[in-house]
Amino acid sequence: MAMKSQVEVPPASAKSTHNPSVVLLVLCAAAFMSSLDVFIVNVAFTDIGRDYHGSSLSELSWILNAYAIVFAALLVPLGRLADRYGRKAGFLIGLGLFTVSSAACAASPGLWWLVGFRVLQAAGAAALTPTSLGLLLNATAPERRARAVRIWATSGAVAAALGPVIGGLLVEAAWQWVFIVNVPVGVLAFIAALRRVPDSRDTAVSKTPDLLGSAVLALAIGALALGLVEGPDWGWGSGRTVAAFLVAAGAGLVFVRRMFRHPLPVIEPALLRVRAFAYSNLTALLFSVAFGAGLLSVILWMQDVWHYSSVKTGFAIAPGPLMVPLLAALSQRVAHRVPVGYLAAAGCALFAIGNILLLSSVGEHSHYASEILPGWLVGGAGVGLALPTILSAATADLPPARSATGSAIVNMSRQIGTVLGVSVLVALIGTPMSFARAHSAFQHGWWTIAGAGLLGAVAALGMTPRSRRA
Repeated sequence: MAMKSQVEVPPASAKSTHNPSVVLLVLCAAAFMSSLDVFIVNVAFTDIGRDYHGSSLSELSWILNAYAIVFAALLVPLGRLADRYGRKAGFLIGLGLFTVSSAACAASPGLWWLVGFRVLQAAGAAALTPTSLGLLLNATAPERRARAVRIWATSGAVAAALGPVIGGLLVEAAWQWVFIVNVPVGVLAFIAALRRVPDSRDTAVSKTPDLLGSAVLALAIGALALGLVEGPDWGWGSGRTVAAFLVAAGAGLVFVRRMFRHPLPVIEPALLRVRAFAYSNLTALLFSVAFGAGLLSVILWMQDVWHYSSVKTGFAIAPGPLMVPLLAALSQRVAHRVPVGYLAAAGCALFAIGNILLLSSVGEHSHYASEILPGWLVGGAGVGLALPTILSAATADLPPARSATGSAIVNMSRQIGTVLGVSVLVALIGTPMSFARAHSAFQHGWWTIAGAGLLGAVAALGMTPRSRRA
């Protein structure tokens, strides 16, 4: 498939009236907020389950999975619709939907109402995330774009890491605050974007993106997650479990077929022929399986086995995220001397080693400094090396006209990986009633996480771009 050149159409007066620093702040704030919400809910699981009596871990997992599935499926097509009709309108619609649905999540009368509002929240996030990058590129001078994109990407990575910390502090008041906090931030960002962010669109985009393909992709991921989280209760050989996996396989095949036949598919096959881009997506998928499951596993261990409060859990998680900006800065300093694939591989391997340290040390009674902290610091260092490197390297060999689309696709891979990681962890943990069973279940979970991290390290070796733009 030929890759067309991109034609940006900004308003006539935009370049002379906007402040690039203000634009960067507003767009990074929105991206931070949407990324934060993927992970901030983890520490609220116990409190939400307590309010919605009788909810199992597999049911609660849909609070995370429903968001990530819809986010992944809509990220690319909503970005392309905004490219065609106007990115600022797409951004404002997405931000408005995200803000309103956040308030609705806080007011949910039951678990499945909450899951439904999380779906709407994810649709808003899927609209505002790619449009924020497109608007940022258009509003930034060419010589400053690389720095602006690094800040934008790092804001999302830091949000993912800090989510449990912020969530723990908010849940101390009430779990609803993990959603309410989005409302004032969203309103302020909406007003600032309306007044200060210049519009742009891409006149080369003249076709409607494959929205049906997005729905098929969501069906495939959702059916796979359903089979994984319900398999232990339904029975792995039961008709319902087998049917879920068959639906996932069938929908996956339909998605691949549409990918090659639709004029504007969710994933353009031509992009996957770019080696660095293909391996970056595979690495993002595998690393996110490990990261999504690893984050939830440590939180569940501290809350359900050691009986930590939400705020204590949040502070216990904090040292890992603090490693992220330190190692991200280090990776930027050495990226011109060390192939970025090696940096990402080192990060994935460190995350795997951190989980091996966890499984070899944790016991029935809380000894945080000796049992959780060492592995968590090593894992946090791995996140800091891997995640920003993957995001920045993925699009380095793509034509400039495909950078925004490529970024959306690699973020889609991250969300799919998160769904798979959470689903596999829930299937492995189940609802153990004794410490011995819980310890065995979590041991299996941490070995699986370590395996996904090591596979990510192998995949990362192939993602070093030929271009120096990474």
